[in-house]
Amino acid sequence: MEYFDYNWWTFFFRWIHVLSGVMWIGLLWYFNFVQTPSMPKIPDEQKPAVTKVIAPRALFWFRWSALSTIITGAIVAHLSGYLGGALSLGFADEVAKHSAIGFGMWLGLIMAFNVWFIIWPNQQKVLGLVEADADTKKRSARTAALASRTNMMLSIPMLYAMVSAQNLY
Repeated sequence: MEYFDYNWWTFFFRWIHVLSGVMWIGLLWYFNFVQTPSMPKIPDEQKPAVTKVIAPRALFWFRWSALSTIITGAIVAHLSGYLGGALSLGFADEVAKHSAIGFGMWLGLIMAFNVWFIIWPNQQKVLGLVEADADTKKRSARTAALASRTNMMLSIPMLYAMVSAQNLY
């Protein structure tokens, strides 16, 4: 067996894809199940520790793990020969596995869009990384929260589709 052959690279990118996905969805669930519900219970004098230290760092890893998950997932799909079939939701080749994985891929793409173009720009205003007045911060907090909760709900069928494609077909 030759080291670093096609199979090794396919495995390597799948492994990075899974690691990135665990970080992305783990942080998504942390924000929605731990940080956000806990904020009203934190004394006001302690909130800057979250908003100035923890949240910016967590959001850094959140957005870059989202991008890494998407890129490595596309590489795995290409190396495995199903990128086109999956993106067409299996309509191009009528393969059920490609429908399942494609559904998960499209949900992941929607979620990554939300991270980079809705959640992150709004969180920058909320955290004071970008200048914004109080009303804008309030609207931005609501918009970011709704997009994050949407992603949390999309993550469930996305994970189901990804796992079913690998285990049912």
